[in-house]
Amino acid sequence: MVSMAIQPVNEDLLESIDSYIEQLFVPPDPALEQNLLDAKEAGLPAIAVAPGQGRLMYLMAKMSGAKRILEIGTLGGYSTTLLARALANDGKVITLELSPVNAGVARKNLERAGVGDLVEIRVGPANETLDKMIDAKEAAFDLVFIDANKTGYVGYLNQVLQLSRPGTVILSDNLIRHGAVLPGYPNPDADAQAIVEFNKLIASHPKLESILFPIVKGKVDGMAISIVK
Repeated sequence: MVSMAIQPVNEDLLESIDSYIEQLFVPPDPALEQNLLDAKEAGLPAIAVAPGQGRLMYLMAKMSGAKRILEIGTLGGYSTTLLARALANDGKVITLELSPVNAGVARKNLERAGVGDLVEIRVGPANETLDKMIDAKEAAFDLVFIDANKTGYVGYLNQVLQLSRPGTVILSDNLIRHGAVLPGYPNPDADAQAIVEFNKLIASHPKLESILFPIVKGKVDGMAISIVK
C-alpha cells in the first residue's frame, strides 16, 4: 500500500522543495538582493540564476580551488558576484557581456558587493572575445560558466575547450527549458533546438565527462556539470 504521506510529483511540490532548501542553505544576502532590484530597475530581464543554484555554483568553484574563472553572460552580475566570492587567493573572474548597459549595471553591483577588483568585464560579442583570448594564448581557466544566448552554446563550448585544461569544470545553464528539449515536444523554438544539440554534444564529447540535472526556478530548467578529461 502506498503511504498517504507520499505526494505526487508535480511542479508545486518541486517548488516547495526548492523553497525548503533555499531557506535552510541560502542565507539572506543584502548585496545580492539589491543586485536583483537594480537589474530590474534598469530593465534587465529577470533571468539570473536561482539562489539555490547560485549557492551550488559558489560551492563548486570553492571546492575546485578555482583561481581563474570565465563567465559567458554577465547580465547584472548576480552569478559573477558568487563566483568572485569563491575565488582562491589571487584569483580573477573574467566575464563576457554583449550589452554595455548590462555591463554598467553589473559593475555597480560588483563594487557594492566588494568584489569589483576581482572581476574584469569584457564587453562585446562573446564569440569574438573568445577568439581574441585564444589567439592571445591566455592561460587556461579552472572553471567556466556558460549562460548566454542559447544558439551560441555549441560554438562557445568549442572555444572554451581551447581555453581549458584537464580538470577544468564547465557549468552550462538553461538546458532543460521546462521540457522543451524532450523528444516529441511540439514546435520547439530555436533556443530549445540549439540546446538539444548542445546536450547531445556534452553527453558524448570525447574530452568531457558530464551530467545534467534539473533546477526549479519558477519553471523546470537544468544545469550541466562537465569536467575536461
